[in-house]
Amino acid sequence: MTIGDITPKKERKSRRSKHVVDDTAPLLPKRQDEDAGYDEFNGASFTGAVFNLSTTIVGAGIMALPATMKVLGLILGIAMIIFMAFLTDASIEFLLRFSRAGKTTSYGSLMGDAFGKYGRIFLQICVLVNNIGVLIVYMIIIGDVLSGTSSSGVHHAGVLEGWFGEHWWNGRTFVLIVTTLGIFSPLACFKRIDSLRFTSALSVALAVVFLVITVGIAIIKLISGTIMMPRLLPDVTDLTSFWRLFTVVPVLVTAYICHYNVHSIDNELEDSTQIKPVVRTALALCSTVYIMTSFFGFLLFGDSTLDDVLANFDTDLGIPYGTLLNDAVRVSYAAHLMLVFPIVFYPLRLNMDGLLFPSARPLALSNMRFAFTTVGLITLIFLGANFIPSIWDAFQFTGATAAVCLGFIFPAAVTLRDRHSIATKKDKILAIFMIVLAVFSNVVAVYSDAYAMFKKNSVTEPTA
Repeated sequence: MTIGDITPKKERKSRRSKHVVDDTAPLLPKRQDEDAGYDEFNGASFTGAVFNLSTTIVGAGIMALPATMKVLGLILGIAMIIFMAFLTDASIEFLLRFSRAGKTTSYGSLMGDAFGKYGRIFLQICVLVNNIGVLIVYMIIIGDVLSGTSSSGVHHAGVLEGWFGEHWWNGRTFVLIVTTLGIFSPLACFKRIDSLRFTSALSVALAVVFLVITVGIAIIKLISGTIMMPRLLPDVTDLTSFWRLFTVVPVLVTAYICHYNVHSIDNELEDSTQIKPVVRTALALCSTVYIMTSFFGFLLFGDSTLDDVLANFDTDLGIPYGTLLNDAVRVSYAAHLMLVFPIVFYPLRLNMDGLLFPSARPLALSNMRFAFTTVGLITLIFLGANFIPSIWDAFQFTGATAAVCLGFIFPAAVTLRDRHSIATKKDKILAIFMIVLAVFSNVVAVYSDAYAMFKKNSVTEPTA
């Protein structure tokens, strides 16, 4: 996809001083005289970039982290969260370093530089599979939280149904239509990722609201003496419990996946040397949220912590105003996912356009193509979330594969390919470790999902 041309103004390490053409250029021109249809854009701020990257990281996965503490114990679990943050930083550093060496400014063009046209296409397909799956899951969760679900055979009332009773206007399909038209569609119309900085800041704030409520409830229960001492180390008693430790690896490996948005954020920064501090600040912020959520979530629910801790807030908390706090957690989480939606949708649209129209003019400069791609993708996601019953099961397999490819296998493969001869021996050892970890994580994830589905089917068959 051809995306504009930028003329250097000064000798400085700014994105505006980088002359790029064809599919390696930033999404939008930054000078008003390049396209009269846009206001002058002087570059994204450091804070806005941090919020956008943090929102990319903190999606639905935050709710699965407390359950990893139940398996690993607090000490090993928190250590693994910190370790994965450092490993993610290293993988993003690979992307940025090899992008600079090859003078590429997108993930796709980096893969194209290392592996040719088919490398770029494979990357774009992985982004499509991962992001479409993620957004469909977000929409399903939003529908479950607001309108309830009966997918397990037992009806769980949604927040709106609990407040107002069962009506046509708080039914699942109507609520998702309103959410799609009133929230997703307007936010998906921004042509710069920096335009989402305020909604990203609000999204991070809503994740913090969930954290503050969890911490508050845990402190109240600590004071009342109704919380047991949490397990610090894993409980390994036999071979089965030992292998169970590895079931949490996929959750941890995919906790920080944000690589598909790094180049877009980098391209819009006023000073491109800020991207590494942006990445490290976002990782530090998200690690803090992850650690505190995991710690206090496990402290609060102990061995009763469910795989999705949000489900624990559908029960009696045993404290005053427990129902109100349950609703506050669920509503803040649904609102958080609504605001994560556009930041994940942005690279999805860009890669879909690059896959379908690799030689076309910039997407941001073609209003008709931009509109058709946006409407088509949002419609596909809406239909997938509402009318394909087993789609979540399908994305449990494809999503795990695509996510680990984007986060670790592709950056490691680019490093091992070392087309510009800049990788050190340490880099290549780390790259091999990333690939081994990612492949192992994927095998465990696929096996766990397949086993869970087989077990579920074997339980339901006799009653059929």
